[in-house]
Amino acid sequence: MLFYIGKRLLQGALTVLGVTIVVFMLQNMIASGPELARVLIGGRATPGQVHAFVKEYALNQPAVTQYGQYLWHLLHGNLGYSFKLSDSVAHLIGQTLPKDAVLVVAGIVLALILAIPTGLYQAARRNTAIDFSGTGIAFVLYSMPWFLMGLLFIAAFAVYLPWLPAQAPQGTSLGAILSKPSGLVLPVLTLALGDYAIFSRFMRSSAVDTLTQDFIRTARAKGLGEWRILTRHVLRNSLIPVVTVVGLNIPQLLSALLVVEWVFNYPGMGVLFFNAATQSDYPVELGVLLVVSIATVVGSLLADLAYAVLDPRVSYRTA
Repeated sequence: MLFYIGKRLLQGALTVLGVTIVVFMLQNMIASGPELARVLIGGRATPGQVHAFVKEYALNQPAVTQYGQYLWHLLHGNLGYSFKLSDSVAHLIGQTLPKDAVLVVAGIVLALILAIPTGLYQAARRNTAIDFSGTGIAFVLYSMPWFLMGLLFIAAFAVYLPWLPAQAPQGTSLGAILSKPSGLVLPVLTLALGDYAIFSRFMRSSAVDTLTQDFIRTARAKGLGEWRILTRHVLRNSLIPVVTVVGLNIPQLLSALLVVEWVFNYPGMGVLFFNAATQSDYPVELGVLLVVSIATVVGSLLADLAYAVLDPRVSYRTA
């Protein structure tokens, strides 16, 4: 197990290293040398500022030297500087990332709470009216764009039934966001229902396959009740595909954040990235891309490690 964890950590580190190479290449595709310095710090920069920037980031050196300097800055937490916002990229992302984490974690947890029992129940009552209804609802939610779902929630629960605010909580700190939990309901619900449609389908399919296995027939032959079979035998064995989907769904969820944050005016990393794209703030764009890539690698690693907990038949020992 420890060998496998070390191997996966090494693979993840190599993947992140490859991402840094891609990000570095994208940065140098914009421009090179002093021209890149002027693009990054603005056209109004003085020759002295351009010269200092070129020297700091070794833009007048070969590409290998520039990449080494770029990697050295990354290892010290320096993701660049946004001259348009007059702040470091690491500080900007550090302000928005915890707020995004609240939405992502709350959305995934709520989606799993809804999807796991629903998919399990549909599998136990497959090819019935309840199963067909659940499948239809999942297909509707899966095919609905994120922004449309958010706008429908605003129209239903903020306009016609003024129960919840249409705008998410505002503030630069996580405490300010959490001080108004009612404003988080609609954004979290939008993210959760989009993921629920995916998770419930995988849960149902996996549970249907598990119910046909020999050990389930053996458990029924021993006289175990249906509820006990579902909760003790089917549930754990059916969660493995769902865990995979959760780990691999992180990039899609982070991209959905951009839409959800824009619809509900939530001050997170999605809005930060959108504003950077519209203002050609390349350091912020590339910094967000790097953080999202690392989050994807971490999500995939956690999904792999969860296999050992859910399925003891999976062995990580080498020959």
